[in-house]
Parts: sequence; C-alpha cells; structure tokens
Amino acid sequence: MMTRLLRAEFTKLFTTKLWLWLLLGAIGMTGLFVGLTIGLADSAGNPSPPLNTPEGQRNLFGVAGATSALAIVLGIIAMTGEFRHETVTPTFLATPRRGLVVTAKVIAYAIVGVGFGAVGILAELALALPWLAAKGVAVSLTGNGIPRTLIGVLLGLAVNTVLGVGIGALIRNQVAAIVGTLVYFFVIESLISALPTIRDYYKFFPGGASSGLANTYQPNVEFLAGWQSGLLLISYGVAFAALGTALTIRRDVT
Repeated sequence: MMTRLLRAEFTKLFTTKLWLWLLLGAIGMTGLFVGLTIGLADSAGNPSPPLNTPEGQRNLFGVAGATSALAIVLGIIAMTGEFRHETVTPTFLATPRRGLVVTAKVIAYAIVGVGFGAVGILAELALALPWLAAKGVAVSLTGNGIPRTLIGVLLGLAVNTVLGVGIGALIRNQVAAIVGTLVYFFVIESLISALPTIRDYYKFFPGGASSGLANTYQPNVEFLAGWQSGLLLISYGVAFAALGTALTIRRDVT
C-alpha cells in the first residue's frame, strides 16, 4: 500500500514542472548567496568571519540551507494543490485511510528535500571551490566542521519540506499558506534574529534550529548544539505533520 502511494506522489510531482522551477530557484538563490558571501568577504565593516577561518567556510558552504523557504513552499503546494485542483476527493476515495495519504506525502517530500539539498550543495561547490582557489583560500571539505554543515543542510531541507506538508494540511488555502510562510521566514524571523531584546530566543525557532543544525555562524546569535537544533527542527516537522494529518482525517474535504 505505502509503496503504491509513494509512487503516486512522485508521479504527481514529476508530471508538472513546478518542482523544476523551484529547484532552479533554489540553485539561483544558492549561487546568489555564494556570490555575495565571497564577493563581499573583503569589504570593510563586513561582520561575517573571513573565508580562511572555519566559521567563514561553514557559513559559505551552509548557504544552500537558506533555500529552506522554497523547500517549505514545495511541501505546502504538495498538500494544498490537492484542495486547489479538487483532486483530494478522488485521492481519498482511492485511499480512504487519509492518514496513509498524508504519511506518503511526508515521506516522499522528505526524500525530495534531500534531493534539493544535494543539488544545492553541488551548485555551491561548483561555484565556490574555483573562486576560493583563485583567491588563494585553502579549503578542506573534510575539515573545519564542513561535513557536519553539509549533512545539516541536507537534513534541514528534508525536515523543512515535511514542515511544508504539515502547514499545507493545516492551512488548505494555497496562497494564504505560501504568503504567510514567506512573511514569517523573511520578515518575522529576520526581525527576531536582529532585535537585541529578543534575538537570544531565535535559536528556538525553525530558522534558528536550521542554522544551528548546519553549524553556521551569525554575529551576536548563539545557537543550540547541533544535535539539539536537529531534534528541535525534527520536532517542528513532526508536530506540524501530525497535527495536519489529524485535521485532514477529521475535516470535510468538500
């Protein structure tokens, strides 16, 4: 049963080009962030650590994780698209056990999130390594905590995609879910991390947990330990997915 549902989810995903546009957007964002990180590294007043330090290199190779908002959007569309295009009724008629349908989406899109992360990492490596070599900056991908950063990016994007599925199950209106999520991540969390009076709490929010998991550095912000950040982020993903599943089982889909 689960194998069939997973196959159906991947078929739904790859029969449209939405995943491709989001993937290209993620690659573009990653390239932009790599370019800004390296291009502005020697600028006066730049608060980021130098690229020849472990902290600077972890920040550079963690920029693919900044595309987590797009991963969440992909998860949201996976769920809300069923309601927007009115395919949810035949979906649940074919599989009356609604919890299995949502579970299949969670598993499928967690896998897709890992794929997004892998492509993002390859893109940043392809751009950053030659650029750093041209600047004379030595990089060891097996040192300076970089492996943990790359693993953190992969796990973070997988969990954030699951988080998106949960949000989509809770807020069935696609536009409201996407706009609300983007405002939260790009406005609210940015303010929380920047305001001196409350930025100590940023580490407990999803964005802060993602950064802590990837072991990146942010001035004046102290993140939780990597394993603590990972557990916190997974807890967010599981909680939203579980709550979304519970409501999907109980609510009328018409």
